[in-house]
Amino acid sequence: MTTFKPLSVLEIDEILQMMKEFYAIDNYPFQIETSKKLFHQFIENENLGKAWLILNENEIVGYVILTFVFSFEYQGKIAFLDELYIKNSAQGKGFGKQTLHFILQEAHKLSLKIIYLEVEPHNHPAQKLYIANDFEEHKRKLFKHTVK
Repeated sequence: MTTFKPLSVLEIDEILQMMKEFYAIDNYPFQIETSKKLFHQFIENENLGKAWLILNENEIVGYVILTFVFSFEYQGKIAFLDELYIKNSAQGKGFGKQTLHFILQEAHKLSLKIIYLEVEPHNHPAQKLYIANDFEEHKRKLFKHTVK
């Protein structure tokens, strides 16, 4: 049975190991000490978002993180599905689908207006999963500016 456990300070080291594996897929930079500090900050301030461990029979199979933003355009709180990671050994077993269903239930409880997410162009299984769960490709272009 799949369950979702809110992340606590006690599980930060476990989620950091998974995050390291996740970031390695696309060669994203990863600094464990920086991420550890960020998790402490994130957990201490519930206005920043929520994170859960994904468990199957009490074994951790992944994690999911929602971050929050206030939007006038969408008339309230919106979320960014910042990370959804399923361990290699657990992929293809329905955990991603179950996690999205959980997140959509939580969206109602959290009074979210919209959920955004990013997916790498090469990650076709993730794109298929999101489309099958009523996510749609956004017609706007996403830009970023790195503050130095």
